[in-house]
Amino acid sequence: MRTWTRAVPAVAGALVLTVAVTGCNSHSKSKKSEKSHAGSHSSDSGSSKEKTTFRLGQASPVQKSDKSSSSGATYTVTPTKVQTGTKADMDNSGLKKDEDDGPQIPVYVWSTLEHKGGKTMELGDMDDDLIVKTDKNKRTRALIVILGQAKWPNCPAVESDKKVKAGESEKICSAFLIPEGQKAAAVELSRGFSKAPLEWPVTK
Repeated sequence: MRTWTRAVPAVAGALVLTVAVTGCNSHSKSKKSEKSHAGSHSSDSGSSKEKTTFRLGQASPVQKSDKSSSSGATYTVTPTKVQTGTKADMDNSGLKKDEDDGPQIPVYVWSTLEHKGGKTMELGDMDDDLIVKTDKNKRTRALIVILGQAKWPNCPAVESDKKVKAGESEKICSAFLIPEGQKAAAVELSRGFSKAPLEWPVTK
């Protein structure tokens, strides 16, 4: 399992357990997906002629799944909108603050996931490699709530296990937690250790 920062609830009946992944210039590996993830990559990795920077609203190049349940299936990811939340959003989310991580605020990323071909995929297989990079080069993966759901304004929880067939697409919103005082600078799509991530800069 990937390396997670954990948060536990203050009272019974609240969200029981949440996990989020954060990291700067670090790598981790998911046993569940049996694929490598990279928090950051050298700008020299991969082909120097390959396009890796896109505008929000532009689809990624076609990606290929290496998950055992959907091996070989192809899909695209299109981040369309990024919005930094507020301290009030965090206070009203139902999550207990993690003192080890310090004050955090949410970042909301709206994306379109499109299944291009091959085996049926779960939504979670297509958005699993999305990363938010801050203006301080802090990188974090989307927050995952183990039990219950966090409450974010206009950003419903992703149905990660929802099945999507070839030719179908879904619009989702993912919440990421970043240190309070920092801003989202880009959305990245990790492609493992051997390729540079794809990047969608956040325009001001």
